[in-house]
Amino acid sequence: MAIDYGDHGYPTAPAEPHHRLPLVLRAPLSGRTWRAFLYLQLSLPISIAGFTWAVTTVSLGLGLLVTFIGLPVLALGLAGARVLGTVERTRARLLLDADVEGPLPVQAENRNGGFMGWVWALLKSGASWRHMVYAVVQMPWAICTFAASLILQILGWGLFLYPAYQWMYPAWWGQPGMQVFSDRTHEIYLDNPFEVAATSAVGLVIVLATPWLIHGMATMDRVLVKTLLGPSKLAVRVARLEQDRGVVVDTAAADLRRIERDLHDGAQARLVALAMDLGLAKEKLLEDPEAAAKMVDEAHGEVKIALQELRDLARGIHPAVLTDRGLDAALSSVAGRCTVPVEVHVDLDRRPAPAIEGIAYFTVSELLQNVSKHSRARGARVEVWRSGNRVMLQVWDDGRGGASTADGSGLAGLAERLRSVDGLLLVDSPAGGPTTVTAELPWRDR
Repeated sequence: MAIDYGDHGYPTAPAEPHHRLPLVLRAPLSGRTWRAFLYLQLSLPISIAGFTWAVTTVSLGLGLLVTFIGLPVLALGLAGARVLGTVERTRARLLLDADVEGPLPVQAENRNGGFMGWVWALLKSGASWRHMVYAVVQMPWAICTFAASLILQILGWGLFLYPAYQWMYPAWWGQPGMQVFSDRTHEIYLDNPFEVAATSAVGLVIVLATPWLIHGMATMDRVLVKTLLGPSKLAVRVARLEQDRGVVVDTAAADLRRIERDLHDGAQARLVALAMDLGLAKEKLLEDPEAAAKMVDEAHGEVKIALQELRDLARGIHPAVLTDRGLDAALSSVAGRCTVPVEVHVDLDRRPAPAIEGIAYFTVSELLQNVSKHSRARGARVEVWRSGNRVMLQVWDDGRGGASTADGSGLAGLAERLRSVDGLLLVDSPAGGPTTVTAELPWRDR
């Protein structure tokens, strides 16, 4: 698919497709409706197989618990339920656009090894038992949705298209039209033009209403799949914490490498050169006092530069003004070094925890660096305030826009850092500007 980059060189959002017909008229023929209908029709045979497997293996396993065979049979039933779960997640993703992650593999829980370790891992796996519950509870629901969706589709389209095939009744079956009532003395047929038109109108109403009923039933299936076949909230939280821990470790390692590189290439190199210059000046002190004095003067300049580099490095680790005077003074200092005029407004009744304060400082500092380097802005504004148990940061500029958190950008790395402490980064930067970056951090008291 081609991407339109517009006149500014930044990707533009694709235009929304324009439809001549309203949604209520498009729904009966839309691919989404028919995919959901196919999902409901396939649910019955799959649910019968899953229900049969679950009831058979659980009953047999419980009945054989008095022997050694019972536990392996239960484990086999749970393994089969997990296979069914894989099929159902795939089916939901293809037909319902429901992307549900699978649970953690059983091998991750298996610490004993061997066949019995696999059995115990399955029996202790809550995700495996949820798969078994799904195989049991899906069948009655699948019977209802299968019957309801099929009857509604056949009835609706059959009545709606009645004028097209009404001629077949007298021609092929020897009756004036569709029979709706019959007893020993009376027979009622839909054969005159008004009755045919009314039948088609009723069919049209059913046809238009059926997609919404089908989508409602499919939504319940999505809930079942997500609740019983997806990972538990605890597993998701643990996985997220592990990912965040990895981000924190990588960030800390990158910071250490940066500090080591800055020391080695900057202050350390200057101090080595300073030591050599002072050594040469010491040798020339008696022979050529004027040259020695000049070398000492040059060394004095190098000392000043090295001290400034060390101050900048210390400020990059944790500025002293932040520790002594808080966010307001520290952000004002950062704004003063920005290449565009920056207004700073900090509205906090008290200071947050040092870790949160430091993350807030470096977040604003990096955003203002982006303003200086990339935005071509004429002005910027920084606002910090507290909202409940969150610290809100907002950096606005009137530059050219086009900023995003796409992979590989500096904002993507910043968003990862904020997520590692349960933070959030939102970017609103249309092509042509302005750009508004909003960050959230959890509030923690000192």
